[in-house]
Amino acid sequence: MTRKTGPVLIDLEGDAPDLTPATAPAVPDVAPQAAMQQAAVLAARKPSRLARWFWSLLAAIVGFAVSIAAWDFVNGLLDRSPVLGGIAMALVALFCIVLLIIALRELAAFSRLRRVDKIQTAAAAALVSGDVKDARAVLGQLETLYKGRADTEWGRERLGERSGDVLDADGLIGLAEADVLAPLDQRALREVEAAARQVAMVTAIVPLALADVFTALTANLRMIRRIAEIYGGRSGVLGSWRLTRTVLTHLVATGAVAVGDDLIGSVAGGGVLSKVSRRFGEGVINGALTARVGVAAIEVCRPLPFHAVKRPAVTALVKRALTGLFGQGSK
Repeated sequence: MTRKTGPVLIDLEGDAPDLTPATAPAVPDVAPQAAMQQAAVLAARKPSRLARWFWSLLAAIVGFAVSIAAWDFVNGLLDRSPVLGGIAMALVALFCIVLLIIALRELAAFSRLRRVDKIQTAAAAALVSGDVKDARAVLGQLETLYKGRADTEWGRERLGERSGDVLDADGLIGLAEADVLAPLDQRALREVEAAARQVAMVTAIVPLALADVFTALTANLRMIRRIAEIYGGRSGVLGSWRLTRTVLTHLVATGAVAVGDDLIGSVAGGGVLSKVSRRFGEGVINGALTARVGVAAIEVCRPLPFHAVKRPAVTALVKRALTGLFGQGSK
């Protein structure tokens, strides 16, 4: 008995679909947006109590062990050579002083961030209640926050001249936005555009697998810190981490990290750039996501909520940031 070899034909009911590589639907490229969503959700998630206890105890044990080792080292040197022991003691003392200065700077950074949060909360409450007294108190806090800064001097003087003629809370808050925060908003938007341009360019040009991830991470962290410095909430290392978590929490809470609308959705769904070059499309997507992080950072770091001034649009930011960058590719 011989076995027949060859292709096996299976009859399908109805007409078989006419699928060719040209007519097959494109595979959606959702990796960048999924990675961004997961990163934002994981970073914004609060650590569990068990994790906090673990890291606190680990830091305490390591610090205790280092302190005992340094103490034994200095005492041993003092027993063998008083001169070397005195030098070691002086170095350890200087190191402790530097640590104390760093700790004080971190506390001052947290204090500045809390001050900005309080002003923003008070301004939002004044807008809801419409109380003129509360609005004038917010203006006083804003004056104290920016006192001594040359880039806000003209705006503060103009606000002081015009605020006496305004008799409603909405007008006072809007006046502060237009006079004091307008130049700061422009500087913050330029930082967002620069970060979005950098991330998009590296993603489109550099072929390395993790280059775009590293560039996006560093560019976003630098952008958030600079935006905080622009609005007066300068932060240290721990303050920057706290600020980054606050920004990502704001993104997750408002759903702004989702890709599916405005310019990002059109590119991810097969826009002109993504058809010309897959890397160009990914570059625009990553740049737009960076712009969204920047807008969230502005909303978090800005001492006044957006009221009279319109909230920045991600689409306009991306268009300004990427104008001319992918011009040849889009043509």
